Formats: sequence, C-alpha cells, structure tokens
Amino acid sequence: MTAPYMSDAERARVVRLLQQTRDDFLATVEPVTDAQWDFRPGPDRWSIGLIAEHLGLVERGLFGRVERALDMETNPDWQSATTGKDGLIEKMLRDRGTPRDAPERVVPTGRVGREEALRVYRERRARSLAFAETTPDPLKARTLDHHRPVFGTLNAYQWLLYIPLHNQRHIHQIEEIKAAPGYPLGTVE
Repeated sequence: MTAPYMSDAERARVVRLLQQTRDDFLATVEPVTDAQWDFRPGPDRWSIGLIAEHLGLVERGLFGRVERALDMETNPDWQSATTGKDGLIEKMLRDRGTPRDAPERVVPTGRVGREEALRVYRERRARSLAFAETTPDPLKARTLDHHRPVFGTLNAYQWLLYIPLHNQRHIHQIEEIKAAPGYPLGTVE
C-alpha cells in the first residue's frame, strides 16, 4: 500500500517544478516590450499579457482545488482512483497540438495591466510554493473530480502538480507567439 503523504522525491519534484516554471515564465515575459506584451498572432489567439493574466487566475483556481480536496473526507478508494494520473496530467498538458478552451472563469479579460498581472502571478506562486515546501497533509488520500472527464478523480498532490505543468504549457505557448510572423522586434528601453 502506498502512503497517502508526498514522498521526499515527490515533494522535491513539485517544489522544483514550481520554482523552475516561475523562473522560466518570468525570464520569458519580463524583458518583452509593451508591443510584444500585447501582440496577438491571430484574432482568436492570446497575447503574452493575456497569458500572464490567465496564469494568475488559474493558479488561484488550482490551488483552491488543492484546498477543496483537503477539506474532503479521506477517499477510501484514493489509490485506485488516482493511480497513473501524474503521468496523464503531464502528457495532456505537454500536448500543445490539442487546443483546449479555458473555462470561462479563467479566461483573461485584458483589463489587467502588466505590473498587476505579474504581481498577482508572483503572489499566488509564492503561496503555492510555500505550501508545497511545508505541508504535512496526506495529499494523496484527499480527492476532487476534475471538470474534464479525461482526468476524472485527482488527489490534492496531483492538483498541486497540475499548477506548474499548466504553467509549462503556457511558457511553450509564449515561445510560439515569439516565433509567430509579425511578432514585434525590439527590446525594453
């Protein structure tokens, strides 16, 4: 039987991913010009600024799912319900070939300025990271269903892991924007 607590290796992995995706995201977006921040490679595509706003919204929502799962009673079937889902989450979120519409509650409005979007992102990531570094809770035994049936039931550890893996997906999207025809050249002055 597997323990309901994060192993040292699992904790190290999620902490490393949270730190790495934070650092990679900020390194990718901080030097862009205002024109680059607002550039949309197509009428139905997001800009870097919209992605930054989205990531702040999503981090709040995903961390809220971690908290909601922890408020649930221990799921007696947690092992069978969540086995193999770590890999499924990673595989699905790395697949940029399959477009996925964001739920309405995390669709960016474009009304959040650059400084505010980055402030919100940093604050929410700091909270997720502090939790991952210190939580003693049995994350794996507490579950909550995902709104996408392909994922089904996820445990609180998997919801936590979802945060940086989702962030990686959007870092790749930003790289695609920067490679798109018409992307403005220049550097921050």
